[in-house]
Amino acid sequence: MPRTGERGGPQTRARIAEVAARLFLERGFDAVTVADVAREAGVSSVTVFNHFPRKEDLFLDRAADAEQLLRAAVRDRPAGTGLLASLRAATLGLVDARHPLSGVNDRSVPFFGTVAASPALVARAREIAYDLQRTLAGELGRDPGFTGDADLFAAFFVAGYGTVLVQTAQRLIAGEPHSAVLDEHRARFERLFEALHAGFGGSGGDQA
Repeated sequence: MPRTGERGGPQTRARIAEVAARLFLERGFDAVTVADVAREAGVSSVTVFNHFPRKEDLFLDRAADAEQLLRAAVRDRPAGTGLLASLRAATLGLVDARHPLSGVNDRSVPFFGTVAASPALVARAREIAYDLQRTLAGELGRDPGFTGDADLFAAFFVAGYGTVLVQTAQRLIAGEPHSAVLDEHRARFERLFEALHAGFGGSGGDQA
């Protein structure tokens, strides 16, 4: 494919990510090199690394979106809205929209299958989860409406969210009906927020 001459910008980043995802899904993450992605996207390897510091981030490219959503759920919630209510609305909104971060997007099964087959992607996913935990804890620590243990809350929320996603992925990969899995997926998120309310409800401004 000929070079496009583009070095930056969201369109270039989106094209690189799209090409990388297709190649990884077709061939497996470990069988594709950054040079393969660059050649297919019509850019140089340097341009790829300008947008994605690690090869793993070419596939796990929603970390920044997840971080922004967490920040917004804390910072931008309406006056009088508790933290748990805001996080619940954001979480269930992703599910209802079948957003890629919801775990029930149309591409979730091949995505999770590719991640599970690559130790490098599994390790990077764990790093991203820890980074998100630290992001949420930092936001809570600066939020005057939160009076609880920010580190503990963030750890429970991020771990709980990840657990729901992984177990849903396992069921979908096993071939269970999507409709049944989706209903349980949403119900498990509800149970996660019930558990968080039991332990942290008052500290986040949420009332029983």
